[in-house]
Amino acid sequence: MENNVRPYRGTVYRFTLWVSLATAVLGFAILAGAFAAAWDDFENVREYADRNIANEDSYVAYADGGLESVRAAGVVAAPVFLLLALVVVSVLHSAYAVGSSHARRDGGSLSVGELWRRTRPRLFAAVVTNFLTGLFVAMVVFAGLYLFTLVDMHDVPGVEPTPLGETASWQYTLVGWVLPIVIWCLGPLVWFRLSGATAETVLERRNPFVSVWRSWVLTRRARLRAFGLGLLSCAAAVLAYVVVVFAAGPLNHYAGLGMLWINGDNVWMTGVFMILFPTAVALLLLPPLVMPLVCAGVARLHGDMRALEEAGNGDGRRPARSEGATQL
Repeated sequence: MENNVRPYRGTVYRFTLWVSLATAVLGFAILAGAFAAAWDDFENVREYADRNIANEDSYVAYADGGLESVRAAGVVAAPVFLLLALVVVSVLHSAYAVGSSHARRDGGSLSVGELWRRTRPRLFAAVVTNFLTGLFVAMVVFAGLYLFTLVDMHDVPGVEPTPLGETASWQYTLVGWVLPIVIWCLGPLVWFRLSGATAETVLERRNPFVSVWRSWVLTRRARLRAFGLGLLSCAAAVLAYVVVVFAAGPLNHYAGLGMLWINGDNVWMTGVFMILFPTAVALLLLPPLVMPLVCAGVARLHGDMRALEEAGNGDGRRPARSEGATQL
């Protein structure tokens, strides 16, 4: 298997770079659009601050509702960023699934264009599948957050929040911190138990709901492996994010100077931009830095589980292949 995969690693990674480049362009275009939409509001903030400074009056930069209008632009831009992230994740998972299937069959040479041609027909189904996967993971995260909030709001009988300056009780530590963290740790497990759904919907042409269920069934034989891959992927993403944010620090100064030149020395707009810039750079660099590891691991896990299922786990039984299955 390893020898079959090597010739196609270059193809799928070149595909990843092209997707990452398109993501960076679209990402900064969305960010620029958000700042353009809030341009007049930032100008009003500057005029308000300059007027108070000239009159030697005290002032708050985002007074008179200025902050709310700026937030509105962010509220509109945030779902667009999430949609972009959903599409990018779906495209890359689909491409790596196709590449892994091609490698297992040793189907000869595979170009970037051919990889995209095979990925494109099931892209919408892959997006829906990843949305469902994200929804289930979000439910796990929300459950931990909800428990934490209940404890903090005195809504859990017998558990009281720690008074200021005192030591936390064992009940509060257990229910208010340990249990939510345990619930949150289930997120990587749920995510990777369902991560094979994209490969199912792309390679086997199943509908998204069936694909999610099939992924759960396939990975039940490799729960520890799925959980380990989930933790490794999360750790790699967090590490890459922290490193890139730190490395982008020196560039933030020059990005700020460029923004000052564009907006005519509007320090209020530039301040917001400099807060967002390192995070934006880190998120846009995650696809080429982390996604190859994650997508390759998912594709390999799905392929192994499919092979194990088709072999009947060594008992001589070979389950029937679905009618919708296809060779890509």
